[in-house]
Amino acid sequence: MYDYVIVGGGSAGCVMAARLSEMPDAKVLLLEAGPSDRNPYIHLPCGFFKMTGGPLTWGYRTAPARHAGNREMVYPQARVLGGGSSINAQVYTRGAPEDYDGWAKEEGCTGWSWAELLPYFVKSEDNDRLDGKMHGQGGPLGVSTLKEPNVMTQAFVAGAQEFGMPLNPDFNSGHQEGVNVYQMTIRQARRCSAAVGYLRPARQRPNLTVKTDAFITRLVVEKGRVKGVALIENGREVIIEAERDVVLTAGAIGSPKLLMLSGIGPAVHLESLGITVQNDLPGVGQNLQDHMASDIVWQLNGPHSYDKYKKLHWQAVAGVQYLLTRSGPVASSLVEGGAFWWSDRREKSPDLQFHFLPGAGVEEGVGTVPGGNGATLNSYHLRPRSRGFVALKSSNPLDPPVVDPNSFAESYDLERAGDAIEISCEIGRTRAFSKYVARQHLPGDECRTKADYRNFARQVARSAYHPVGTCKMGVDAMAVVEPSNLRVRGIDGLRLCDSSIMPRLVSSNTNAPTIAMAEKAADMIKGNRA
Repeated sequence: MYDYVIVGGGSAGCVMAARLSEMPDAKVLLLEAGPSDRNPYIHLPCGFFKMTGGPLTWGYRTAPARHAGNREMVYPQARVLGGGSSINAQVYTRGAPEDYDGWAKEEGCTGWSWAELLPYFVKSEDNDRLDGKMHGQGGPLGVSTLKEPNVMTQAFVAGAQEFGMPLNPDFNSGHQEGVNVYQMTIRQARRCSAAVGYLRPARQRPNLTVKTDAFITRLVVEKGRVKGVALIENGREVIIEAERDVVLTAGAIGSPKLLMLSGIGPAVHLESLGITVQNDLPGVGQNLQDHMASDIVWQLNGPHSYDKYKKLHWQAVAGVQYLLTRSGPVASSLVEGGAFWWSDRREKSPDLQFHFLPGAGVEEGVGTVPGGNGATLNSYHLRPRSRGFVALKSSNPLDPPVVDPNSFAESYDLERAGDAIEISCEIGRTRAFSKYVARQHLPGDECRTKADYRNFARQVARSAYHPVGTCKMGVDAMAVVEPSNLRVRGIDGLRLCDSSIMPRLVSSNTNAPTIAMAEKAADMIKGNRA
C-alpha cells in the first residue's frame, strides 16, 4: 500500500515523485513502463541523434494522414525513465504568455495563466546565464547556453538577421520574436533530464520507491473510485493500491490509452471493444494537437557542419575533446539555433518556430545528403487548428493505440507550413548562409511557389514530438480534468498531469511547460498555493 502511485516516469512523473516525496509521511511509488536511464547516449547531449528511434521509444506510427498523402508517419514517444526529457533535443522554451492566458480566459482553466505559471518556471530552473524575475538559479532543471556553436549555426543566426529577424537574447522573456542560439536543458555538458534533475536526488529518500519495466495494464476502478493499478509480473496480474491518489502521468498518448483500457472514456468506443464503461467521458483521446515539422536540407560545399564527425577518426577526436574539455560536438544537442517569426501578421505573437541542426540525417526519417556534409532547418506552425485523436485498437493493453494527428485537416495550417518552408529557403539564400552551400537538397530548386511549398509540406511533414490535449482540462463537455485540482471528472482517487491536459498547444517545445505544470500540480496535491 502506498499513499500515491504515479503512473509514468516521464518529465511530469519525475517532478511529481520528487515533490510528493518531500512530504516525509507520504509513501510514494513511481512506475515506469520502460527501463532506467542507464543508456550512455541519454546523458551525452549529442546522443539525441540516437534517441528518436529504437528501443527507448514505443515505436508508434500514425494512422494514414488523409491530408498529407496518406503517409504513415514515425511517431516517437519515449519509453524510458525521464520520458521525453531523456530523448529530446534538450531545447528549453516556454511558449508565449498569450498561450497560458488563453487557457485561463477562453478555456475556463482558472489558475493557469502566464502570471500564475511563471513562478513554477522560475522554481524549476537552474540557469547558468540568465536571472532576474524571469529566471531561476538553483532549481532542479539545469539550463545552459552553448559556448561554441557550430559555424553553420552562426551562419544561420546571421542569415536570419539578414532576412529581417532581430537577435533575441532570451526567448523565454515573454517575447519570443527573433533568432539566436537556444538555451538547452544541459548542465556541465551533460543532459539534465527530469530523471537526472528531479528524480536522482529524490531517490535517496526512504519514502520513495521507483519501479522500472512496470507495464501497467489498467487502473483498478471500484464503485467510482480508482483504488490502484494492475500490472503484469512473472506472467500474473499484480494489484498495487493507493491510499490517497493514483496520479496518471503517462503522456498525451499513454494517458488516454490507459484511461480507456480502464473503462474511462467515450462510452460508444469502449462498448464497441467490449470494455465495461466505468465513466462516460467523451473527451478522452480527443483534441490531439501536435506541431508538424518540415525539414529543409542543404548540401554544403565543405566539411562545415558536424557531419564530418560521422567518420571514425573524427569521432575519436570529438571524444577526446569532450573528455578533456567538456566541449565540442559531443557537448552539443545538435539542435543549436532557433527562431520565432510570423507567417500571419494578424497574430499577436510569432506563429512559426524554427530549429537549426548543423548536420543532415540527425533525426529518424530525415535523410542525409550526397557528399555527406549537410545542414537542416526544420520549421512548423505553432498554433495548429487541426485536431486529431487517440483511440484503442483493441482491448488488449499490448496493442499500440490508433494515433491520428489529422495533420493539415485545416487548410490554414497547411498555408502556415508552406510559409515557414518559404522563409527557411529564403534564409538559405542569404549572403551569410549561402556562402557555405553547394545546393539546396530538399526541396529542390524547382520549389519556388506557394503551391510548391505547401505540396512539399504534404510530402515531408512529420511530428515535432509535441502531442498534447488528449485529456484536456477545462469546464466544457469535452473536458476530462478539473483545472482546480486536476482530478479526472466523475472519478475519485485519480488525478492527471502531463501534456495531455493542455487544452491548447503552446507556442514552443513542450518539455519546460510540462515540468512547470507538474510543479504546480504537486503544490495542489500538497495543499499549497503559490
